[in-house]
Amino acid sequence: MSIKKKIASILFGQKPEETEKEPPRPQVEQPEQEPSESTAFAQEDPSLIKLPGEHPLYQLYNQRRKEQGWLPTPRLCMDEDGTLPEELIRREKGRLESTLKNACNFRLRSAKSNGNKKKKEKKGEEEAEKETKPAGLDAFPWFFVSSDKLYAWVLVLPPTEQGKELSRNILLQAMEDQNITYGVDQRLVDRLSHDEARYFNLFLIAKGKPAFDGRNGNIVDYFPRVIERVLEVNEFDQVDYTALNLIHNVKEGQEICRLIRPTEGEPGRTVLDQEIPAKSGKSVPLPKGRNTELSEDEDVLLASVAGHVEFTGRSFQVKPVLDIDGDVDFSTGNIKFLGDVNIKGDVLTGFTVRAMGSIWVGGVIEAGSTVEAGGDLTVVKGILGDGTTTVRAQRCIFSKYIENATIYVRENLQTDAIINGSVYCDGEVLVRSGRGTIMGGRVWAAQKVSATAVGSKSECRTGITLGGLPCTNFERELVRRELKELEMELEKLECQLDSPVKASLISKVRVKLNTAELRLQQLEEDLLDIQEELKDREEGRLECSVAYAGTEITIEDETIRLRHEERQCVAKMVCGEIMVM
Repeated sequence: MSIKKKIASILFGQKPEETEKEPPRPQVEQPEQEPSESTAFAQEDPSLIKLPGEHPLYQLYNQRRKEQGWLPTPRLCMDEDGTLPEELIRREKGRLESTLKNACNFRLRSAKSNGNKKKKEKKGEEEAEKETKPAGLDAFPWFFVSSDKLYAWVLVLPPTEQGKELSRNILLQAMEDQNITYGVDQRLVDRLSHDEARYFNLFLIAKGKPAFDGRNGNIVDYFPRVIERVLEVNEFDQVDYTALNLIHNVKEGQEICRLIRPTEGEPGRTVLDQEIPAKSGKSVPLPKGRNTELSEDEDVLLASVAGHVEFTGRSFQVKPVLDIDGDVDFSTGNIKFLGDVNIKGDVLTGFTVRAMGSIWVGGVIEAGSTVEAGGDLTVVKGILGDGTTTVRAQRCIFSKYIENATIYVRENLQTDAIINGSVYCDGEVLVRSGRGTIMGGRVWAAQKVSATAVGSKSECRTGITLGGLPCTNFERELVRRELKELEMELEKLECQLDSPVKASLISKVRVKLNTAELRLQQLEEDLLDIQEELKDREEGRLECSVAYAGTEITIEDETIRLRHEERQCVAKMVCGEIMVM
């Protein structure tokens, strides 16, 4: 107080004005300019609720503080221990703020209504009316239950006037009224009635038990379902054609896969003591296929025969494997097998090997032989032909080299060199490892030809044809050629004199002729069905490090012949013309 005000109070008998101290505002309303580490951490805590200064909670807080003189600052934190899911906090935070505001407004209205009530008693006709002090409101525990009813929080609002302070009985009775009976924190219930910060603070008072769905059944495979046909090139740019691991042998009675049975679900419980149902896991069947059987407990798939394990897309099956320790020669004869064939030696001149599965040759395929595989064909040392050697594969071919042979492959071909060969491929021809040379002959590829060198410095005629379906077209031409030969043979037989031998031969030729016609018709239909797919597919391309002069490149109906050596070139169709870039 100033000196002037003191003198005036002495002269005129005025009492000094006693300024009433303004109660401090909550910490959440007065953030410091440079908050400490603890305050900064609290501000960053997503579970901490920040209320505006005009919130009705602070009005109740200020009223209580005036009565008590001091009161801990309100703290509304949904997850003091940091154990609750963040998604739960984000989902429930807005609901809590809204319901808390309504509860505080209702409390303010109730306190105001209670303060306006007056009790009047008549002590006599001449006695004046006398106002009695209002009774006040008791402490009020306010509960907030999460939407999934797995968590319950409590915030206690203090009593007004002569109302009762919070006690254990009041808290338990309020919880019973709200049906919060499961997962209650009894230690918090015992402590809260005499805790200094029991008012205007949020406490997690009950936790339910979440439901856990059962795990679905699963299958543990001991053999791969997808076989990666990838050749690894070492640091010397060499490929080990023996390391493909395409064949997975299995013994009789060996486990192929095992079933992990599903588990039952574990039901949960809400804080309102209501059961939360749980789903049980789904069972899966074992992929049982040909030459496999189930164990006694039906948990394991076993191989019933020794052979090669393969996954067909729906089930595991075991293909018997034919192992030939030496060469395919007069000791073995021609081979026709329904499964896979492993040949440790060579396929000698004049012999034929046909298999419905994959074929593995540890040596070479010699001139004049025929090899046909329903799966992959792997030739470790290469294919050495004389112009009459024919090799077919319905999937991929991997060979060290190819020379003077006709190759028919439905998917991809990978080799170190192609010399004077005729290659029909519906996929990609990769000649990048080793020498990486395509010299002489012609390569028909549907998608791409990638090589280190194409042609030769001597301008050896080398043809590359891209696009279309080379395998299907090649097979169609073979069938047409076969039809012509059969028709000519039939004409010759009809010119002979009638005899039982003639009738027998004619019937056999006609059967072959009908079969060839059906095959040709099926191929024509297949080509028509694939025409739409071919329109959407990108035209083939040639990629090579060097293309020598004399190389012919054909795409669709366009053909060009290189007159100069091209380095790092890519040939493809651009606006109806073949461009070499």
